[in-house]
Amino acid sequence: MKKSVLVLGLAAVIFTSCGEKKKEEVKKEVETKVEQVKKEVKDVVVDNLELGKQLFTSKTCATCHQADAKVIGPSIKDINKVYAEQKGNIVKFLKGESEAIVDTDPGQVAIMKANLDGFVKDLSGDELAAIAAYMRSIK
Repeated sequence: MKKSVLVLGLAAVIFTSCGEKKKEEVKKEVETKVEQVKKEVKDVVVDNLELGKQLFTSKTCATCHQADAKVIGPSIKDINKVYAEQKGNIVKFLKGESEAIVDTDPGQVAIMKANLDGFVKDLSGDELAAIAAYMRSIK
């Protein structure tokens, strides 16, 4: 009887210790996969910001909008501030699906609409989202 209890106790210890080892292996595997996904997401965000910056410059947005100063149009920081306060959607504005909320002067709005029609009408939704992401990245 004592041997049976001893054998069962030993078996329980072995099974328990093997279970802990397996849990550690699974935990390490999950942590590795989480780190890989975080890196992939970070790479996509960086690529998206780079694309947004490139498009912002090549589509001549930078001609009218500087980071800190009003040139022809409001600064990017001012645009970000107003869109954040009013929970606006820059992509919808760029697509022509929402009204101007930063500079609402009719003359400025007419200029903006003409520029948007000329410079960004051929951009995809992803490209417009990249421009918006780039603009939001300017603090």
